[in-house]
Amino acid sequence: MGRSLKPFRRPWLWAGLWVLAIAAVVVGSLVPGRDLPAVPVSDKFEHFAAYAVLAAGAVQLFARRASWAFVCLLLVLMGIGLEILQAEMALGRMLDRSDALANTIGVLLGLATSLTPWRDALLRLDPRD
Repeated sequence: MGRSLKPFRRPWLWAGLWVLAIAAVVVGSLVPGRDLPAVPVSDKFEHFAAYAVLAAGAVQLFARRASWAFVCLLLVLMGIGLEILQAEMALGRMLDRSDALANTIGVLLGLATSLTPWRDALLRLDPRD
């Protein structure tokens, strides 16, 4: 993992925060429906935004395009898997293909940040001297 990360001063801090964000998405996806707070935005937007942030985080963390592609593929598969788990675990939630599509579009948008000057924003904030 060390060679895949960009040369940060504190690589484990940033990788750890990114993993915590992934854990938050997993937990939030598997909370029973009745325990979810009411939010004034569409749940599709929540899915889209969460996965866009995770994919953009991967672009910030990893140096190689192959790493970005692999992580983004895993994020798409995670989104599909969590939708299946919601249906199978009797959480008062159901499998929603539209949620999986919103997740995937979010991943693509997050990956698209690699085409912008912002792809190294975190590295400029915390470079290894």
